[in-house]
Amino acid sequence: MAEKQRTIGNPVSLKGPGLHTGVNVTLTLNPAEENHGFRFRRIDLDGKPIIRALVDNVTYTQRGTVLQEGEAKVSTIEHCLAALRGLGVDNCLIDVDGPEAPILDGSSKFFVKAIKEAGIVEQSADREYFEVREKMMVEDPETGSYIIALPDNNFSAQIMISFDKSLHLANQFATIENLDAFESEISMCRTFVFLHELEPLLKNNLIKGGDLDNAIIIIDKPVSQEELDHLAKLFNKPKVEVKPTGILNNLELHYTNEPARHKLLDVIGDLALCGSPIKGRIIANKPGHKINADFTKLIRKEIRKRQLKIDAPQYDPNKEPIFDTNQIKGMLPHRYPFLLVDKVIELQEKSIVGVKNVTSNEPFFVGHFPSEPVMPGVLLVEAMAQCGGILVLSQLEDPHTYSTYFLKLDNIKFRKKVVPGDTLIFKLELMTEIRRGVANMKGIAFVGDSIVAEGEFMAQIAKNKE
Repeated sequence: MAEKQRTIGNPVSLKGPGLHTGVNVTLTLNPAEENHGFRFRRIDLDGKPIIRALVDNVTYTQRGTVLQEGEAKVSTIEHCLAALRGLGVDNCLIDVDGPEAPILDGSSKFFVKAIKEAGIVEQSADREYFEVREKMMVEDPETGSYIIALPDNNFSAQIMISFDKSLHLANQFATIENLDAFESEISMCRTFVFLHELEPLLKNNLIKGGDLDNAIIIIDKPVSQEELDHLAKLFNKPKVEVKPTGILNNLELHYTNEPARHKLLDVIGDLALCGSPIKGRIIANKPGHKINADFTKLIRKEIRKRQLKIDAPQYDPNKEPIFDTNQIKGMLPHRYPFLLVDKVIELQEKSIVGVKNVTSNEPFFVGHFPSEPVMPGVLLVEAMAQCGGILVLSQLEDPHTYSTYFLKLDNIKFRKKVVPGDTLIFKLELMTEIRRGVANMKGIAFVGDSIVAEGEFMAQIAKNKE
């Protein structure tokens, strides 16, 4: 069965300063309807403008991801989105009363806690994944950064970071095999900053909301006591010192590779801006918000391309069918030479995928263009109808006691010839709920990636046998 979309059960709020502005912000996660996705709402601005959490709206990627739609902006949103995606939430309206999300402790931990407090609710609509079908890659030759996606059955990721000038962070590696591990292994991992970056950031009016409690500060150069005293003064601390591990004494690391794990967290949050959960293996070397956004744009471009093109169902001949020929005979009254579905390879509540292998021995080739064998179009329609019949009958308790009679055919189109050697893939979907024994379906027949026929079918389900 298809996975269902999920939202949260109740509104829940978090409060704190934004990292860069220092402005105190209240962020409220709200339940949202199906197919809503993630959207931010600036409730402090006139008209409460909505900013869709899509990579199309990314305008800035220095030390955080900034979204802008119209005049409304919201920044540092990646930790919140990582928590939503990491816990399997698909739809959420996120209210903010300021220009950025609160930084909290620099991780996703408190967002995760809030989402669990609100509860996660399953919805009726099916979840639609972006499935990686072939290798995808974006790289930056200047920095050596790259992100690769490979086909996989679920989401997994491995992250490598390298900072050549760092005394203590030369190379780190982090991995997650599925999002079930997000809460326990990734969500609490905090952002990090190098010591040499702090003063310029402060001088440029950034990290106004930063303190020694929401970032790991990595010592990447020899540092004098005078510099440490100056840093303590900047952050209003009585004293700071360097730990043997090469970080300031503001906090204890959760993991020795916490910086790499935080980069993985950022990747999850930034990839959420493609608009869909992902099935694929992500491999990232030295990722950052810019290359994350560039890669997410590549995914978004592919999503749009697929939306414009009707994709043929994936057919793996090695996979065990849902129904084989003998099981199909238990539902349909048809027999050779008029049983035109060999097997069913996918069955969901509202859709079905069936297969027919067209051979040179088909009896209709004897008289239908015998010197140039072409499968009759009416038999393509009949094959789709039979596949649709299996869809509706499979939902009944005793399918062998019912028959489907087709009442109407609409918008029948034939696009390409079907010839011996072709493997036909039929996909039928219910257009409406079955009411009073009447089913309305749309059918498409494929050979390879090409549509060869399509149409709409209305069928009556009748109990006519004991």
